[in-house]
Amino acid sequence: MTKASKITYTAIFAAIATVLMYFEFPLPFMPPFLKVDLSGAVVLIGAFMFGIGPAITMIGIKDLIHLTQTQTGGSGELADFLMLSALVIVAVLIYRSHKSRKMAIAGCISGSLAMSVVAMLTNYFLIIPFYSQIMPLEAIFEACSAVNPLVTGMQGYLLIGVLPFNLIKGTILTAITMLAYKKLSVFIKSKQLEAHRSTQQAN
Repeated sequence: MTKASKITYTAIFAAIATVLMYFEFPLPFMPPFLKVDLSGAVVLIGAFMFGIGPAITMIGIKDLIHLTQTQTGGSGELADFLMLSALVIVAVLIYRSHKSRKMAIAGCISGSLAMSVVAMLTNYFLIIPFYSQIMPLEAIFEACSAVNPLVTGMQGYLLIGVLPFNLIKGTILTAITMLAYKKLSVFIKSKQLEAHRSTQQAN
């Protein structure tokens, strides 16, 4: 793949991820302000196809665009950048060790674990401190307890809320990636081959 093609596809994937980031949904029994969006699947597919650098570029672009309408003072966007970066770096490094479907799944699972750990750290150091400026910590945890009585404080929020939420999110992103990656990869490679043949015929 040429450098120009990689830049073009990076921009396209970033645009798709940006749009998907605005379509988010909560999970049952999870803290109400933790929501899933499917932009991570686009980035993960892009990471497997084009590499870590382009994937992190995609994350940065979509988060910078989302920052223009942030409701978290930028803390949510920074957290998203760190979490998805952890996901794609771990997933791609494991996949590159032996490129197969089995290793791709292993990479996604390991990446999801890494993302979940980073999520707990970013919630503790970024998200909760931001929300605590708007409302008391007790009110935050009461809102979480309303949907899951086991979440009664910071420890419960992180271990019973944030951790399982991101493990489920990682599972969703992994499933979508495994369903779409191969077909999309073959499609793009066929388009590149057609473009190469057209260039040769023109010359």
